[in-house]
Amino acid sequence: MTSFWVVAGIFIACALLFVLPTLWSKKNRPGGVARDATNVSIYRDQLAELDSDFLNDILTREQYEQSKRELQQRMLQDVSEGETMTTAVMGGNRNVATITLTTLAVPLLAVSLYLWLGNTKALLPQPAMEQMPMGAAADDGGHANISSVLENLTARLREQPDDVEGWLMLGRTYAMMQRFNEAKDAYEKVLALSPDNSEFITDYADIVAMTNNGSLLGQPLELINKALRLDPGNPKALALAGTAEFEQKKYKEAAGYWEKLLALIPPSEADLVNSISASIAEAKSLASGKGSVVARAQQQSSGGQPPPPAENKPESVAAAGAATSGTLSGTVTLSPSLAGKASPNDSLYIFARAKTGPKAPLATLRLQVKDLPASFSLNDSMARSGVQLSTFPAEVVVGARISKSGSPMPQSGDLQGFSQPIRIGGKDIKVVIDQQLP
Repeated sequence: MTSFWVVAGIFIACALLFVLPTLWSKKNRPGGVARDATNVSIYRDQLAELDSDFLNDILTREQYEQSKRELQQRMLQDVSEGETMTTAVMGGNRNVATITLTTLAVPLLAVSLYLWLGNTKALLPQPAMEQMPMGAAADDGGHANISSVLENLTARLREQPDDVEGWLMLGRTYAMMQRFNEAKDAYEKVLALSPDNSEFITDYADIVAMTNNGSLLGQPLELINKALRLDPGNPKALALAGTAEFEQKKYKEAAGYWEKLLALIPPSEADLVNSISASIAEAKSLASGKGSVVARAQQQSSGGQPPPPAENKPESVAAAGAATSGTLSGTVTLSPSLAGKASPNDSLYIFARAKTGPKAPLATLRLQVKDLPASFSLNDSMARSGVQLSTFPAEVVVGARISKSGSPMPQSGDLQGFSQPIRIGGKDIKVVIDQQLP
């Protein structure tokens, strides 16, 4: 902000340099009044000498009258010049006032116009969280940056509690840090200031779901429906509405929402179009009773045959078939740089969640740090949100989190790491715990 005002001051000074020299050049130079007084005194002396010469008969009456007229004419001319000179002096005084007024008025007017029309918020420190890569929190520098941003932002909001953009930035920052309870509080401030914004309502629904073990049912779904009433073309609301219907096994309704979403996506977004199309195909296949498209594709790629109906198999065999129809397997390791921040008995949660949309875990496995490096296998028997891995159509991310409190919800100080996006059925997945939550 200091740099801005310094540069602004330089520009104002440059502007004055174009104006003041012109005004200053019009100022009358001193000395004219003193010269006029001297001339008058001289004329008086000459008139006295003229009178003396006439009385002493040096001049005749005619010569005296003629000389007196000439002297009076010269005096009249000088008096006129003196009046002009006085006017010039007065004009010079007025010129000084004009210069002073201009010097004061130009900076004051420029600053006043900026404060009235300009973006004064741009002068405040702006947190640039949206441009910060997700991996930035992996090192100590990243933690310091995020903490500094939060301190500046919260201090700013204490002074400006009606700043919607500030509360929105705070909520998104907490969400990125997976501190969902704090994010929920921030979004409640946003909605109190802007209650009919479809985008804000949808984001709030997503955050509420995160505080509800990832489930979109209940209040999140009510918020999503409200957002769609306000804006039927809200892409995120359509995506979440489809996910909520899929979670309730209302596959036809889920496909309907996703088809509306697909119509809004430009063809240039090929990966997103393919992902949504796959979700629609999966929902329609399940709605028609044909089973999971993903499961059939896995069977065809492995050269296997569809398993016989569960009722023709022993219960244990049926359970085993369900467990292997959608599996994610791999290993979890702890980065050596964080080894000293974990205790052997700390809880270790390994989970799978959707690449996009709600971050609710689809399946979860609980171990302890002493089990690291740990091999894992996630399957339908570990489902948490009612959506089985075998029927999930989109890409997922496998994560691992070390929790000192033992809670599955992210807490400050927890250690975590994530895999690259992968399809259901992936093997040899590598997860390195290399981040610490601020």
